[in-house]
Amino acid sequence: MSGDDIILDRADPKPLQRRIRLCADDYGISPGVNRAIRDLIERERINATSVMVVGPAAGRDEVEALKTAASRHPHCAIGLHLTLTAPFHPLTLHYRPLDGGLFPPLSKMLRASLSRRLEPDMIFDEVTAQIAAFGERFGRAPEYVDGHQHVQIFPQVRDAFLNAVKTAAPGAWVRQCGRSRHSMTTLFTTPKALLLDILSAGFRREAARTGIGFNPAFAGAYDFNKPDFAAQMQQFLNGSPDDGLIMCHPGFVDDTLVAFDPLTDQREREYEFLAGDHFADMLAANRVTLG
Repeated sequence: MSGDDIILDRADPKPLQRRIRLCADDYGISPGVNRAIRDLIERERINATSVMVVGPAAGRDEVEALKTAASRHPHCAIGLHLTLTAPFHPLTLHYRPLDGGLFPPLSKMLRASLSRRLEPDMIFDEVTAQIAAFGERFGRAPEYVDGHQHVQIFPQVRDAFLNAVKTAAPGAWVRQCGRSRHSMTTLFTTPKALLLDILSAGFRREAARTGIGFNPAFAGAYDFNKPDFAAQMQQFLNGSPDDGLIMCHPGFVDDTLVAFDPLTDQREREYEFLAGDHFADMLAANRVTLG
């Protein structure tokens, strides 16, 4: 992954053949999500997945199953999905702020970061601990590090995050969440996408200064209440340059997922599309490879 902002200014984001990184987030949040992600790896319909080491389904058996699937498809990258929001617990005992013993909810975490009420040393220690937990389970450092609910790009978090990655996983690249300039001029801008663009600008500058590589463009944020994932994916592909990153959230709904996350049925719709023939045809029509 590149660390050069100039890539975002490509005039033509669609060369004759593009390689896209399609990343399934949230491995470890539930057995059903894990099973769907492994199946898509085996089908070669995704080529990256991010692991929540603090998730309830990130134990030895689930990790071994993922390692087995990835070993048969070595082009599939496995990264750390840094988690700093509820309803999950931190790995470091001294971590603050907490909300009933858990990480704070997303809204509180964002407000605290914007008002600079976080303690960067605690963030650094927690990121380092989650990288170490990944290493213990996988026998190596993560190939990349991103963040659950995009926490890695929040003010105060981003500096501690990048310093921890540089120290504990120096070969890893990181996820920035800004769209390509082509996407920003041709696609409808939602408030969430605009906020990600704004926060990612500072994140990219700091990552470049730190010498850490990152994806040239990001896609995958959309209104989860809209069921037509095929139309969303076509928009993501339209705006993704070569080596761009698209996130997705496939999964099968189970009791664990319902207990830990409000995103349920849409995960199954994403899985059904990604596993089906329509997606394969879409990749071919857009000259996109996941290899």
